[in-house]
Amino acid sequence: MKLGKLVIAAAAASSLVLAGCSGGGAEEKAPGTDGETTATSLMLNWYPYGEHAPFYYGVQEGIFAKHGIDLTITAGQGSTKTAQAAGSSQTDFGWADSAAVLSNIDKGVQIKSVGVFLQTTPSAVQVYADGPIQTTADLAGKTIAVSAGDAPTTTFPIYLDAVGVEESSVSQQSLDSAGKVAAMLSGQVDGLIGFAHDQGPNIANKSGREMRYLKYSDAGLNFFSNGLIANESTIERSPELVQAMVDATTESFEAAIANPEAAVASMVGKDPQTPPESVLLQQWQETIPLLTTPNTEGNAPGVNSEEDWVSTITVLSDAGLLESADEPSKYWDSTFTTTTEQ
Repeated sequence: MKLGKLVIAAAAASSLVLAGCSGGGAEEKAPGTDGETTATSLMLNWYPYGEHAPFYYGVQEGIFAKHGIDLTITAGQGSTKTAQAAGSSQTDFGWADSAAVLSNIDKGVQIKSVGVFLQTTPSAVQVYADGPIQTTADLAGKTIAVSAGDAPTTTFPIYLDAVGVEESSVSQQSLDSAGKVAAMLSGQVDGLIGFAHDQGPNIANKSGREMRYLKYSDAGLNFFSNGLIANESTIERSPELVQAMVDATTESFEAAIANPEAAVASMVGKDPQTPPESVLLQQWQETIPLLTTPNTEGNAPGVNSEEDWVSTITVLSDAGLLESADEPSKYWDSTFTTTTEQ
C-alpha cells in the first residue's frame, strides 16, 4: 500500500503565525474549492529543528497555499502530548513519533497516522568520536543517559541483544531530553540515547567535538519514527482536507530535499529555541536518508509500505510499548494515496 503526499500546517513555536490562524472549523469545507485557503494548524513533536524545515519552506514557497492550506505551526513538548492534542482536537494535525502515536491509540486516543515520513529510525547511541566508545563492544562498563519510556530507551535492550552486549553491563542514567545533553556536555555520562539527527549536531556544535553514532538501524533494528497524524473525526468529516495536507507535505519535503540550504534558511528567526542555521542544515541533511526504507526507496516522501508497518508494530510490541501486535489498519489510514499532480 502507498501513502500520499503530506501537507502540513506552518507557524512557529512562539505563536508566530506564518500563514493564518488555526481554526476549529477546518473540516467544514474542502480546501481550494473556491480559490481560498482553509486555516489549518499543525503541532510539531518538539521545538523546531532541522527535520521541520520542509514545513516552513512549504509555507514560504506557497506550496501549502497552492493546495488550499493556510498553515500555522506550533511547537510541541514531546510526541505524546502532540498525539493527545490531536486526539482532543486542540490541533488539526500533529507531527509525532510513531511509538507514541501507536501507544496512545492503544489507550483509546482517537487518532490515526496518515503517513510516516521518517521511516528509518534515527535512534542511536551518541558518543564523542574521540571518546572511549569506538564500537558497540565498548558500551560494556560505560554509563549511557536514557529517557525512561521513550522509543529509543525502550528498544535499547533489543539493540544491545542485536549487537551482543549484555544489558546488565551498561549503566543507564535516566534523564529528560535537556538533562541528557547537559550530562553529555559535562562529561557525567559516556554517551546518550536519542535521535541522532537532532541531538548529535547540537552537541557537536556546543562541544566543538565530532560525534559518533551507533545506529540501531545499522544493527538491523528498525521501526518508524515521525509522521503526520489526524483526529479520526477529521479524517471522516473532511478527507479532502487530509488529502490536501498529505499532498502538500510531500511536495514540501521534495522541495526541501532539492534545496536544503534555502529550506533551512526559511526557519531562521522563527523561534527562539531553534538552533543556529549551520546546525539546522546538518540536522536536515541527516534527516534525508531517514525518509525511506528498502521497501519505499524511489517513492515520494510519505509513501509507506505495509510490510514496514507490520515490522514496526512487531518491534514496538516486543519492546512492551504496545499491548499486542495488531493490524496496521488500527493505526494507519492508507487511503490518502500519492498523487502525481503538482
